[in-house]
Amino acid sequence: MLYSMTGYGKSSIKLGDKSYIIEIKSLNSKSLDLNFKAVAELRGKEIDIRKLISSQLIRGKVDLFFQEEKSNGMTGGLNFNLIENYYQQLMKFSEEKNIPLGDVVPAILRFQDISKAELAELNDDDIVALYKGVEEALKNIIQFRKDEGTQLEKDLIERIQAIQQLKSELQPHEESRIEKLREKLKQDVANHVTEGAIDNNRFEEELIYYLEKMDINEEKVRLDTHCLYFTETLQEDVMEKGKKLGFIGQEIGREINTIGSKANDANMQKIVVQMKDELEKIKEQVLNIL
Repeated sequence: MLYSMTGYGKSSIKLGDKSYIIEIKSLNSKSLDLNFKAVAELRGKEIDIRKLISSQLIRGKVDLFFQEEKSNGMTGGLNFNLIENYYQQLMKFSEEKNIPLGDVVPAILRFQDISKAELAELNDDDIVALYKGVEEALKNIIQFRKDEGTQLEKDLIERIQAIQQLKSELQPHEESRIEKLREKLKQDVANHVTEGAIDNNRFEEELIYYLEKMDINEEKVRLDTHCLYFTETLQEDVMEKGKKLGFIGQEIGREINTIGSKANDANMQKIVVQMKDELEKIKEQVLNIL
C-alpha cells in the first residue's frame, strides 16, 4: 500500500455559538514542514496539534487552516476591531515620529491576523471538539493520500514491467551485435596485418576477452533483481517507503546506464533510451510518495 504526500482533509466543528472549518493540505517535501494558520487563541494548543499531525502525516509540506464558517457557507471575514486597533497605533506612531504613512489601510490589510475571527476562551468541551475536528480532518487527508497512492502504485508497477519488457527485447540484438563485432574486428586486423604475421590462437584469446567486456548478462540479472525489489517494496506493509523506492530507482538507473555504455549497437541504444524514459517517470512519481 502506497501513500501519496499530496492530500486534502476537511472537517467542521462548533465552538461556543460559532462554527469553524478545519482544513489540512499537504504537498511533497523531504521532511515534515508544518505551517500552522489559526486564530491567536489557538496558539496555546499549537504544540499538541502539531504533535498529533506529525505523528500521522509523517512527511510533506502541510498547511493547517482554521477559519470561521459564515452562515452563507463562506469562511473567514475581517476582524474590524483588530483593524481599527492597528490603524490607531499606526496613526499615533506616524504623528509622534513625524513619518508619513501614506495609504495606511492597504498596509494593515497585509497583516496576517486581520482576517482571523475572534474566538472566546476555550472551555473543556471546546478543546475536546477541537481535537476531534483535527482528527477528522486528518482521517480525511490520510484517506485522500491513500487513494492517490493506489493510483501511483498502479502506474509504478506498469512502468517497472515496461522496463523488464524492454530488457527482454535486448536479447536478439545482443546475438547479432556480437557476431557483427567479431567480423568487424577480424576484418580490421586483416586490413592492417599480413595473414602470416597473425597468431590465430592469441587473436582468438584477445577477441574472446574483448567480447566478454561487452557482455551485459550480469547487468541484466542485477536489473531484474532491482526491479523485483522495487515491486516487493511497493507491497510492504509500512506507510513510509518513498525514500527507499528512490534509492532502488538509483540502482536501476546504474544498471541501465551500464548496459547503454556497453551496447555498441544502435538498436540496443534505442531500447536503453526507452528504459531511461520509463525510469525518469518513475523517479518523478516516487518524489510524491510518503
